Amino acid sequence: MWYAIEGTDNADSLEQRKSARPAHLARLQALCDAGRLLLCGPFPAIDSEDPGPAGFTGSLIVAEFSDLAAAQAWAEQDPYIAVGVYRSVSVRPFKRVLP
Repeated sequence: MWYAIEGTDNADSLEQRKSARPAHLARLQALCDAGRLLLCGPFPAIDSEDPGPAGFTGSLIVAEFSDLAAAQAWAEQDPYIAVGVYRSVSVRPFKRVLP
């Protein structure tokens, strides 16, 4: 089943985000390579593809896991949590309709 994982950033966490980004992306690439990633990306803090120093307010990942517990366990291991980027993370079942 698909699960939506939404991380909400701490204020002023752009530098931590930059430092942990390679490890964060490596985990996402592994999901993608396994055919289990529907989409992912950050929420810019301003209306811009590249928000610069304004940074981001969080991220969304929609990926396939065997169950909610597996999705939560995967989310809890995110490098963004380890370095203090995310102040909270929610994991919810997601029903894909289109496309």
